[in-house]
Amino acid sequence: MRIHYLTSDLKAMDSSVPVPHLAIGSDHHRMLVLGFGTAASPPPEPLLLKKMVLDAIRLGYRHNDTSPRYLTEKSLGEAQAETVYLGLVGSRSELFITSKLWSANAHGGLIINKV
Repeated sequence: MRIHYLTSDLKAMDSSVPVPHLAIGSDHHRMLVLGFGTAASPPPEPLLLKKMVLDAIRLGYRHNDTSPRYLTEKSLGEAQAETVYLGLVGSRSELFITSKLWSANAHGGLIINKV
């Protein structure tokens, strides 16, 4: 997989860079080790974040990072669903989301409900 990058004026370059993968799960599904982060202060407007995620996927990102504290999970999920609908990826299985589990939420009754 290659990630295309933007110039300082946000125009896509013709060049791209290779990005290593990490084999995860029992089937060793390949996930890019470089992810598009969604943390910002203050959190971006939902429609802006959705556009940013769609643009990142157009550039080649397939791994997105979020957290409940970032307040970006809903927009990220909507963007990934739209990505499949628009045909930017073949299926949802090509996309990855990583998140965090804060210690205050690391209790069995809270974790199971979120998985």
